[in-house]
Parts: sequence; structure tokens; C-alpha cells
Amino acid sequence: MSLNVLENWIILSDRSSIFLCVSPGVQAMFSQQPQDLVVVAGQPVTLPCSIPGYHGVVLWIKDGLALGVGRDLSGYPRYTVIGDHSTGEHHLRIQRVELMDDAVFECQAIQAAMRSRSARLSVLVPPEDPVIRGGPVVSLRAGDPLNLTCHADNAKPAASIIWIRNGEVLNGAMYSKTLLRDGRRESTVSTLYLSASNIETGQQIICRASNKAVPNGKETSVNIDIQHLPLVNLSVEPQPILEGNLVKFHCSAKANPPVTLYRWAKGGNVIKEVSGDTYEVIVDHSFFTEPVSCEVTNPLGSTNISRNVDVYFGPRMAAEPQSLQVDLGSDAVFNCAWTGNPSLTIVWMKRGSGVVLSNENILTLKAVRQEDAGKYVCRAVVPRVGAGEKEVSLTVNGPPTISSTQTHQALHGEKGEIKCFIRSTPPPDRIAWSWKETVLESGTSGRYTVETVSTEEGVISTLTMSNIVPADFQTIYNCTAWNSFGSDTEIIRLKEQGGSQGSTGSTFSTSTLWWKFEVVSRANANYSSVSTMTEIYRSILAVPIDFQSLR
Repeated sequence: MSLNVLENWIILSDRSSIFLCVSPGVQAMFSQQPQDLVVVAGQPVTLPCSIPGYHGVVLWIKDGLALGVGRDLSGYPRYTVIGDHSTGEHHLRIQRVELMDDAVFECQAIQAAMRSRSARLSVLVPPEDPVIRGGPVVSLRAGDPLNLTCHADNAKPAASIIWIRNGEVLNGAMYSKTLLRDGRRESTVSTLYLSASNIETGQQIICRASNKAVPNGKETSVNIDIQHLPLVNLSVEPQPILEGNLVKFHCSAKANPPVTLYRWAKGGNVIKEVSGDTYEVIVDHSFFTEPVSCEVTNPLGSTNISRNVDVYFGPRMAAEPQSLQVDLGSDAVFNCAWTGNPSLTIVWMKRGSGVVLSNENILTLKAVRQEDAGKYVCRAVVPRVGAGEKEVSLTVNGPPTISSTQTHQALHGEKGEIKCFIRSTPPPDRIAWSWKETVLESGTSGRYTVETVSTEEGVISTLTMSNIVPADFQTIYNCTAWNSFGSDTEIIRLKEQGGSQGSTGSTFSTSTLWWKFEVVSRANANYSSVSTMTEIYRSILAVPIDFQSLR
């Protein structure tokens, strides 16, 4: 600088300002001065400074520090002094305002020793794009509450955060902010809690962050993905169905995450050959009691559902009745259980009788008598499907009972025999024939022989006499049988047969044959026709029967 210039002004300076003494006669004034401004970072801004008629040096000050003399601001690439210098315009233009531009600015006319008012340039910084932790899809297990955290960082001033769902603001979020190291920007965190009952899968929840730099805000969102075990429905078609027909099981499932496995079982036993969501099979009665189950699996676990099939089937024995042997006067209890579908009817009857004794599973016979012994039938009927029956025997323990024709006929000089039929449970311990002074249980004594034959119906004891004499027709014969419960006796007489009614060459008279027929028929209550009677007779005697002669 020349010595003449130094004669006109003196510069006094410190770190905060520059003061100039200007020679008398120089007059200047500000027509435009910088004003307080608020600007968003990234935008341009112009701080005005106009001094009409002033042609000297203009200096811009930032927070007390000179930016440069005149229009030379080479140290600040984004800063430029603009305007018509000849008219005194010295505006400060800042391209792309940054946070560091947040300061107090001042325009000084050096030669005029003038300072503009101080102008505050406030720089607003919008928050960075908000981020929801765990987004963009937040997965949680059904029944669990939802915690969402959204942060909006590096904002000036600190961002406000709101949560929105279906266009409505959600209240109750927790809010906090943190000042960064630069002392100007702040980061904001908001945490939203929603109970399990207040959320649904597929919902979108928005986090919106805003401050003065972005009054409309920035937002991000997450979609809620509620994961759950498979929800399973098992259908069976058709139902009801008759045993032996085809049934289709369909296992429909809703699952999140998706289904990874189907497993089928029947009665707890895995059906290995089926792996999809459909199972087709020919059903039998077991499907009525053994349920079919479908187990559906996804990464969270498994859900199992079972169904029985309404199978129509005829009676099947569930508990088989057992034949009984009871003492005379005791109770006899038979138990007979059937299964069937639809509901079945049970009937207890004695074989050969049309009387229904019971319609329950249990048949109780009180204080049984000898005549109660016999065959009993438990019959089950499933309407329109089928029927079944089971036969059992009742044996009554008691003293023997003897049945016989009291008079038997024989021919003088021929061979004759008399018989007694003995029913006895337990079997007789002893059977004896007695007449006059003689007692014979078995074997031969003189003209007399005793033979005993056991049959299914009882015991037949036969007393045979050779060379019949007149005294035989006057004798009374006793047949007596004993067992542990007592005894029974039958008196039998021998009558002389008149004429020649017997069959030539046969050892049996017509009366004897009729007696045999009566004994056998009394021992078997199952005959109901002449045909049956004939077969019984022939099976015992193995001889032709002339019914005309028997009448």
C-alpha cells in the first residue's frame, strides 16, 4: 500500500472486527443490510449489502472472522460476492448452505468505517431418512406383543416422530433425543408398543419424522407379519358311509411360515405311504373307533387334528359271552357286548323259545332250576345293515333227574331190556339197578346185564334180560343215580307183549322203539318237525321207522 493511502486512513484491527478511519469528506450509508435468515441446508442463500456511492473496499465478517478483502473469497469456494460494484452492491451468495454456515454475518465498508447490523443465518438440517429397526417386514409369533423402534438422526432441530396406522396417529410412543458432538444436530428415537390384541398380520405401520427443515416429514414403514402354527381343518367325505366304500380325507391348513410337512396316522399308527394333504381309503369298521389324524408342520411347530368316520357296519362281537355251569338255585349271569353303527338292538332268548329274556348286554337268570339249563342266544341287530348272534350253554349243577317210560314190553322167552335216561351235572357218580334182592351197577349177573352209555344229552343205562320168564313181568325194577348233589330213582315195569306186533327178526318191540324215541326226543328240544324226529330216531336206533305202527 502507498504512503499516500496511508495518509488518508488508519486500520485498527483485532480478531473480531476491523475499524477504519476515513479522511474527512467521504460520506456513505447502507441502503441494504443483511437480515436474520433461516435456511435449509443444501439450499442457496444471499445476504444483501448495498452502499450506494461507496467505491471502497467491502469486507464480510463471519462470527468475527474476515472472509476476505473485497470480492476475493478464494478461501471459501461456496461463497461469492455478487452485485454491481459500481452501484455499491456487495451481496454475499452462499451456494448449498451447510451446517458450518450457521453463524452471525456482518458487512463492513472499510474506507467509510461502517458496519452493517449483525445478521443471524440459521441453518436447518432435515433428519436423515427414518429407519425402523427390523424393517421392512417385522415378524413376530402370534400372541406376542409388538415393539417398534424408529430413529431419525442428524437433524437440526431434533426431529419429531409420529406413528401412523390406517391413516390414524398411534399414541403412547416413548420419545428421546441425543445431542451430537457438533453441539448442533440431534438424533431422535421413538419406541411404539402394541399389545398382541391390537395388531394384525399384513398391517402397515408408518414412522414419520419431521422438523422445520422438512415440515411435511420423511417417512418409512414396516409390514407386520404375524407368524403362527398351522391352523388345520380336517374334512371327511362322504359321511355317513357304509363299510367297504371309498372315503376322502382332506387336510386344509393355513400357516405362516408356510407348511413344510403333512403326516397322516390312523389309531396312532403312521400311514407312511401318504404325504400330501389328501388321503383316500376304503373304510372298514375300525375307522369308527380308530380316528384318522392329520399333523401339519411349519418352522414354528406342528398342529394335529383327528376325525372318526361315521361308518355304518353290522354287529361285531366286543365281549364274547361264556358258557356257564352253576349250582342249582344260584344266579347265572351272561355278558354279551356288541358294537355296530347305527345303534344296535340286543336280544337274549333261550334256544327253542320265542320269549325275549333281555335287551341289555347282561342276561341274569335268578335262582336257576334244572329246566333253565340249555342253549341261550345273544342276538344283535343293526337296522338296515346286518345282524349277528352268539350261542352259549347253561349247565345247572344239581341232583340227577331220570326219565324213562315206566312200562316196557317184552316177549316171553325172548330177550328184553329196560332203559333209564339220566340227566346229571355233574355226571352221576353211581348208577344202580335193583329188583327183589338184587342190585346190579354194571356187568352181568345171571340172566341180567347192565350197560351204561354217555351221550351229549346225558347217560343211558340199560338193563338187559335174556330168556324172559313170567316172573320178570311181576318184578319191579328200580333205576337209581347219584352225584354229589343228591339222587333220583325211577320205577320201571316189564309188560308182556301180546300178539306178534314186533318186527320179525328185530330184538326191539314196537313199544320199546317208541320208548327209545320218547327218551331221545325228550333229551333234544331242538326238533320241530317229523323230518327232524325221524333223523333223531334213525341216528339212535339205525333202523327204519314205521310211524303208522307207532301211533
